[in-house]
Amino acid sequence: MKMKKGNPFLHKIETEEELRSMMGTPSELVKRKAISYLDENCVEFISNSPFLVLSTSDESGFCDVSPRGDHAGFVQVLSKKYLLIPERPGNKRMDSLRNILTNPRIGLLFMIPGLGETMRVNGKATVVKDHELFEEMAVNGKKPLLGIGVEVEECFIHCAKAFIRSGLWKPDSWPERSQLPSPVKMLLEHTKLPQATRESIQSSLEESYSKRLY
Repeated sequence: MKMKKGNPFLHKIETEEELRSMMGTPSELVKRKAISYLDENCVEFISNSPFLVLSTSDESGFCDVSPRGDHAGFVQVLSKKYLLIPERPGNKRMDSLRNILTNPRIGLLFMIPGLGETMRVNGKATVVKDHELFEEMAVNGKKPLLGIGVEVEECFIHCAKAFIRSGLWKPDSWPERSQLPSPVKMLLEHTKLPQATRESIQSSLEESYSKRLY
């Protein structure tokens, strides 16, 4: 694809009225599907989910989305209104945690491998250090140092159209390994560290994945 110079977006939607005139309105099923608490259906979904994406923004509105993954049910449901996400070792950028300190609004998207439907949870987050809550979250004897506590304000099931269109759960649609982009190449070219090589970055990644998951 040929890259364009400058802002390519010349024709913009400016109002919800214009947006609705083009895209329509939701059905009664869609209008009524959101609830404000975690019922037994939501709890069952979370208990089977090993992966979620977490969306936050800072006080200025600059957005970030971050993955979280572990064994199925790694997110602990404390009550109908509260859940807890363990904070495992990462790269220490702490984008999500720093955002939460200044803007508690959070959005979660829970996924279950093989299931096209996802579950969305929106609410307010807090960075917590209540170690007694982390007892059941220990893996290999290591408890998380921190967690993200979420007060649930809205949750609902999201349809499978994106997964159907993408074929995400269909291995026969996946590209060959040799055709995939190289994370090592990206890190090398983006960071431009003077002493870095592909080999040193590959070694660093492998060590992180094998020794610093928990």
